[in-house]
Amino acid sequence: MTVVHPCIADAQRIIVKVGTNVVMRDTGQVATARLYAIVESIATLRHAGRDVVLVSSGAIGLGAQRLALADRPQTLALKQACAAVGQGRLMALYADAFDRLNVVSAQILLTEDDFAVPERYHNLRATLDTLLSIGVVPIVNENDTVSTLELERTDSTPAHRPVFGDNDKLSALIATKIEAQLLILLSDVDGLFTANPAHTSDATLVPLVRAITPEILASAVGGGANGRGGMATKLDAVRLATASGTYAVIANGRTPGVLDAVCAGTVPGTVFTPEGIA
Repeated sequence: MTVVHPCIADAQRIIVKVGTNVVMRDTGQVATARLYAIVESIATLRHAGRDVVLVSSGAIGLGAQRLALADRPQTLALKQACAAVGQGRLMALYADAFDRLNVVSAQILLTEDDFAVPERYHNLRATLDTLLSIGVVPIVNENDTVSTLELERTDSTPAHRPVFGDNDKLSALIATKIEAQLLILLSDVDGLFTANPAHTSDATLVPLVRAITPEILASAVGGGANGRGGMATKLDAVRLATASGTYAVIANGRTPGVLDAVCAGTVPGTVFTPEGIA
């Protein structure tokens, strides 16, 4: 039986985060058809009067592909070089796709100072609100060319606790700051499972989560081959969003029509309800 979530279907301000493993194919090539399909879904939402902010990873992966690197870059300098090459290609793909659908897009590159420094945050909020009010789709990414905290970070030597260290949390921060009703995290997984389905044959999809418990956190394992984060970073982002009253969804961005289905309220993934919602 299909479950319809009315609060999700009625959301007027939506943050869509697209992960590197959605932007890129497993072969390392750009998933052009997949990206164009997501853009078409966002354009449909925009034409229906719904505000959408797109947070997209993929700059480093696109840069590595363009530079014909055999392996994912490991050094900070090479990661930044790939980001510099790939960000322009990423925006060109999106701008071309949105232009074809008569939607104007805008690039916004952020560092953690844009949230930590009050004046910069207020400027960011004003810019996002203005862009949305005039029908533009802002496309946001971390500015990896100058923001090195996440690129340098290792589990054993954290320099300090970052404001955000990945685009999952960045998208959640934006959702909370502009009072979005819905955060959609699109990756290469179908949602939250009871265990890692790659390792546990009887793992099942969890369709609805009302609270992120220790048991839920224990089920979050692993990350994609190309992206920085994994389920743990997504749950961190979800917890931040739901604490501020935002619904959140984790779904598979590689599934055709997934964004249309989510925004219609028939979610093929995991729905996380805001705190205090029964």
